[in-house]
Amino acid sequence: MFEDIEPRPQRGEPLRALSREDLDVYSIEDLQERIAALEDEIKRSGNAIEAKRSKKNAADALFNFGS
Repeated sequence: MFEDIEPRPQRGEPLRALSREDLDVYSIEDLQERIAALEDEIKRSGNAIEAKRSKKNAADALFNFGS
């Protein structure tokens, strides 16, 4: 029953795969699109960090950590 389920990729594996990809096969336009997509992902990651910091700060304030 569970044999059909593929194993979940390890955290960070897609990023490692991206860093090993051969860029010589891409055109200039393809590379520009890739850069734009990666910049969007950087922004998304930054937003996730800020959201986590905000939640942590709210929890710290609620429980008076660091006082």
